[in-house]
Amino acid sequence: MTTPIISAEDLSVHFPLRGNLFGPKPVIKAVDGINLHIDRGSFFGLVGESGSGKTTLGRALLQAAPISRGTVTYNDEQVQYRINDLAGDELKDFRKRAQLIFQDPYAALSPRMTVRDIIAEPLEVMQLTGSREETDERVREVAAKCRLNLEHLRRYPHAFSGGQRQRISIARALVSNPRFIVADESVAALDVSIQADVLNLLQAISDEMQLTFLFISHDLSVVAHVCDHVAVMYLGRLVETAPTRELFTAPRHPYTRALMSAIPSLDPDNRGQAQKLEGEIPSPANPPPGCKFQTRCPHATDLCRQQEPRLDAMSGEHLVACHHWQDL
Repeated sequence: MTTPIISAEDLSVHFPLRGNLFGPKPVIKAVDGINLHIDRGSFFGLVGESGSGKTTLGRALLQAAPISRGTVTYNDEQVQYRINDLAGDELKDFRKRAQLIFQDPYAALSPRMTVRDIIAEPLEVMQLTGSREETDERVREVAAKCRLNLEHLRRYPHAFSGGQRQRISIARALVSNPRFIVADESVAALDVSIQADVLNLLQAISDEMQLTFLFISHDLSVVAHVCDHVAVMYLGRLVETAPTRELFTAPRHPYTRALMSAIPSLDPDNRGQAQKLEGEIPSPANPPPGCKFQTRCPHATDLCRQQEPRLDAMSGEHLVACHHWQDL
């Protein structure tokens, strides 16, 4: 059995808001009681609507968002860290091992720095190389993996297309030789043809360098192409998680089914019919009682409105949080 590189137990990220002087302060429950295990070497997908807490969860796993409750453990065989407690030299070491690829390739790169300096910056900040020659050698090595040549390294970001900029961002994330990478909507801003190119690059790099990816997306067709395990998130909670093939062939949660039905089909004889969800995702500052999805679920009952379902095993690695999944 593969040892998880990331294990989250009852992970919560809450952001307090300004409230009344004499009353309790309202709290944004961006992530609320997440239990998650990401196996070493896997390409793990995290999907859900905008506002469901995907980005906050990804940042919490990197200690880039404050953890309010619960624990996150990182284990890559060489070291094991409890991410909540990291500080000083241990935090610096963890930063080498876990990196983030940002969503927007246009905003993620400094327009005042050359591509060489952008990729080399983590090496210089973390003091991973001893000389400029050693830094340049590492930069050229990583740039080649991301299909960037020496001429590219001399230019500035404005001279590149979106796909090329995203390859620069990927190179910057890889230069410290990490073991775990969070890719936050890393192809959402790209054209479809460029998306495929970047996704194939990520898969090739993952296999070559034996990396583990948390791939955050709202596009299920993209997730189906690259991920081997998928978790579905709604309003700060996981509602279903399973191996990719099993999730796409037999989704059990009503929310997962609604997301699946919205995937466009290229077959003119099999257009299907999208399941329309009424209303908007509730505010994380004032979530509904019971099941968080009950305000939009066509199968909700009084039990759903009163009691929150647990994420229980349906079969094997397939977990679902729904009172009525056996009846659907």
